[in-house]
Amino acid sequence: MAGTEKATAAGPATNLRERKKQRTRQRLIDTALDLFTERGFEATTLDDLCDAVEISQRTFFRNFASKEDVALAPTHDLWLACLDELETRPLAPQDSSLLGLIQAALLDALERVADDRWTHRVALSRQLAEKTPSMDVRSRQFCDRTSRSILDVLHRRLELPPSADPRALRARLALDMAVAAFHQALSDWSARQEQQDTPTRRQLADDLRTAFAALPEALALEARPAAGT
Repeated sequence: MAGTEKATAAGPATNLRERKKQRTRQRLIDTALDLFTERGFEATTLDDLCDAVEISQRTFFRNFASKEDVALAPTHDLWLACLDELETRPLAPQDSSLLGLIQAALLDALERVADDRWTHRVALSRQLAEKTPSMDVRSRQFCDRTSRSILDVLHRRLELPPSADPRALRARLALDMAVAAFHQALSDWSARQEQQDTPTRRQLADDLRTAFAALPEALALEARPAAGT
């Protein structure tokens, strides 16, 4: 009985620590994106960032491995949430398409991570990545690592050919197409900044659906020579 009381009492304290940790992490992301945008990514040191958030470098490295990681956190968090969705979501018989399953998980992840300021963070992150080569390298490393994790989950939860089977290539290509559709949707979504301050989460979801819907037609698109060639 005493053990139960202790566990119950520890619950709120644990939740409080987690909420505090999450708030610190979010302040790091927001402050980093603002400082990197204002001063430049290379010109902003880790000390500058930690001083602005009033934390130690040890606390920073509990949350992120590098400046690149904190700057890329908005989209990285989306894909980590997608990975979690694929790991935990109930699988129904109607989930017959692997692409459809990944699309559903990505859209559900978007609902989970996209708070009121998420779209603004993504816009700043993309602007920084376009002119910061080290962020592009880090993003590719994350994409490769996360893709392998997603494939591990899919092979564990679905009846897919084992990795050694030549047919396993189809699962990898399906995931690669999903990633390509995401990047195209994100590009189309970001282009709307010329017409409005920050595109909405709903618009990104619509762009994702449009990009995924175009994949079958893209595969079947005929390579007809143009007239006169």
